[in-house]
Amino acid sequence: MSTATRYKHVRSEVDQVCKELGRDPEEVLLLAVSKTVDVDQVQLAIDAGAKAFGENRPDELVRKQKAFPDMEWHFIGNIQSRRIPDIVSAATLIHSVCKEAHLAKIDAAAGAIGKCQRVLLEVNVSGEESKSGFEPSEVKGIIERARSLEHVKIEGLMSMAPRAEDELINTTFLGLASLEKELNGAFPQESDTARLSALSMGMTEDWPVALRYGSTIVRIGRAIFSDSFENA
Repeated sequence: MSTATRYKHVRSEVDQVCKELGRDPEEVLLLAVSKTVDVDQVQLAIDAGAKAFGENRPDELVRKQKAFPDMEWHFIGNIQSRRIPDIVSAATLIHSVCKEAHLAKIDAAAGAIGKCQRVLLEVNVSGEESKSGFEPSEVKGIIERARSLEHVKIEGLMSMAPRAEDELINTTFLGLASLEKELNGAFPQESDTARLSALSMGMTEDWPVALRYGSTIVRIGRAIFSDSFENA
């Protein structure tokens, strides 16, 4: 299958699972993770209907955003302080904020170019030492303190499930969804700047499970861009 065919296939599968769950497919963003491919493959995905792409390296984010400025470009990689201005210059949404100090730096970089940067807080729900992210108990205080930042909008939460048995994957996604519900219940209904609306969880291996728990962004790379995946 071509990249275009694989993208259409994945989008169709996402839509079908949403319908089976009684969810509106329009509320789920299929993020095509293009970190392993060049602009020619991005173009093929765009031709097939893709509108949002994920990158984990600032240089590639900037390069591809310049090539396709009308698309959404999401940063999903590790954030280095010195690269924050580059990330902010190109990112529609930053998924991987896992240090509170980075929020102030993102605010400054966004303010310098007259932008309000949309971000997600990465949460280490599973407690794995190998994974980055805030402890769930930290998130409420971080959101409260971030209210003073004029150029940052915390839109939601992101997490990655461990590659493990289904029970642990379910527990991780349920944990993030429950945290979002808890946080939204803790803030005044009229406080639009504090309420969370995005859950980025689910990748090639586990996105159907993530949709079951309310994911609004699924991050899929190999199933779209890898020839080897269809033969796996």
